[in-house]
Amino acid sequence: MTEMELYQSWRKNAIDDPDLQSELSAIENDAEAIQDRFYRDLAFGTGGLRGVIGAGTNRMNIYTVRKATQGLANYVKEAFSEPSVAISYDSRIKSTDFAKAAAEVLAANGVKVHIYTELKPTPMLSFAVRALHCSAGIMVTASHNPAKYNGYKAYGSDGCQMTIDAADAVLAKINALDIFNDVKHMPFDEALAAGMISYIGDDVIEDYFRNVLAQGINTDLCAKSGLKIVYTPLNGTGNKPVRTILNRIGIQEVTVVKEQENPDGNFTTCPYPNPEIREALQLGLQYCDQVKPDLLLATDPDADRVGIAVPDGKGGYALFSGNEVGAMLLEYICEQRIQKGTMPKHPVAVKTIVTTDIVEAICKAYGVELIEVLTGFKFIGEQIGFLEAKGEEDRYIFGFEESYGYLAGSYVRDKDAVVASMLICEMAAYYRTKGISMMQARENLYQKYGVYVHAQHSFTFEGESGMIRMQNIMEHLRTHRPEQIDNLKVIQFADYEKQVSIDLTTGTETAITLPQSNVLSFTLEQGAKVIIRPSGTEPKIKAYYTTTAATEAEAAAKKDELDTAFSAIMLAE
Repeated sequence: MTEMELYQSWRKNAIDDPDLQSELSAIENDAEAIQDRFYRDLAFGTGGLRGVIGAGTNRMNIYTVRKATQGLANYVKEAFSEPSVAISYDSRIKSTDFAKAAAEVLAANGVKVHIYTELKPTPMLSFAVRALHCSAGIMVTASHNPAKYNGYKAYGSDGCQMTIDAADAVLAKINALDIFNDVKHMPFDEALAAGMISYIGDDVIEDYFRNVLAQGINTDLCAKSGLKIVYTPLNGTGNKPVRTILNRIGIQEVTVVKEQENPDGNFTTCPYPNPEIREALQLGLQYCDQVKPDLLLATDPDADRVGIAVPDGKGGYALFSGNEVGAMLLEYICEQRIQKGTMPKHPVAVKTIVTTDIVEAICKAYGVELIEVLTGFKFIGEQIGFLEAKGEEDRYIFGFEESYGYLAGSYVRDKDAVVASMLICEMAAYYRTKGISMMQARENLYQKYGVYVHAQHSFTFEGESGMIRMQNIMEHLRTHRPEQIDNLKVIQFADYEKQVSIDLTTGTETAITLPQSNVLSFTLEQGAKVIIRPSGTEPKIKAYYTTTAATEAEAAAKKDELDTAFSAIMLAE
């Protein structure tokens, strides 16, 4: 069907949501708006769905959610004899509606649903899938995106976000459906009364907390450390679970940013609730000026990522990157577990290919096997699953990615800001009892392993023309790779889509054993690196930069120069 034909079909059939009818009526004479909403189906991939809330096939609404869920229902019914699905949701606009819409479709298809009674973080969804032995899971969230977005993450029976093969299988089911005629659904209350939908009990929630607490190493120090915290859940799901855990490890001095304490999908105080950026932490930093804490914690809306700021020793607060926090946590875990005799034999750490290379040095220093995986925490979770299949999941000690996602323990298979918040506070409390500030701890890390500076630059390309531009840029860089960037020679080039790495100093080609992915990597002289990939959930190409030097200032200056040079090359296409 053409965009106009789809529009007319939606005017006729999309009658369950008055907001959608109002929107469709308002754009009746706007051809550009109609095209943008109907030129494609909202993509379903390993990250599930994500898009702007609104009317149309290219929007998040109850109809696109229902269609995706019907495809998921058809998939799990074929794969499992008694299929069941766990559902959670965050604070975003229409998250509750979308979670219920998904539950209604599953129930109508004879698939048992376990749903939380209130909003809960992404890691608690992963935990519920595993604890309740579900066939799949659904987390309604758009993570850190602006308020106009929502999304739908699909999980496998292992508690990981769906693999490429599973997502493709579900997509095939979805593509075979008519959005209005082929989707079953039943009223939520009716399904609840019939026992097809049930609420996840407090026993599962308490078991989750027990598993989080089990990852502590020096939690006994926290109560007497005098650690003072400012915490913001950024109007999301972290408020109750993070505060519960901090209370249980004895951290009493926790000041919550009141304006960002309660769920609010409009994110009025923080238009972009991403703990990677200063803007998201700005209100928390204002609290820091008054409270003078040892640590500022900020969890994103679905509480799978956490950002921090610490006293900079000059009267202000410094933001630490995800790479820095992850490296510090790995160093702390390794050092303390060896000291306490709790390090497993043949320990394993996992990081993504765009995450800091300082991890290699840390793992070497402590005899830890390092596994590198593609970008996406599901690949870290997959590695835990491989260990579990061999009865060796206890070998896994830590995994993280540069985008502020961390996980200790194998109880969930996604990044977990609740356990990360606990370990960050425990680490800060431990160093505090030793008279070491977090700034000094970071400096000690650099003195031991060298200075690594990392940055990410996202290039945004909106709409259909933007998608084409992104494809053209990636293909141009693939076929016309630069010989140098910022006057630094490219010494190694890796194409993860063609699964080949080329040593440009010798011409030697090596096969890449990781799954195919549209990622390009340029290793440069002087320890510099550029990796680029299109986002799987946003209309962006992301560039990741690494520079090394004797001092942080020198490495940061090199990073800025590298960004400028590579941006010019990329956008010249």
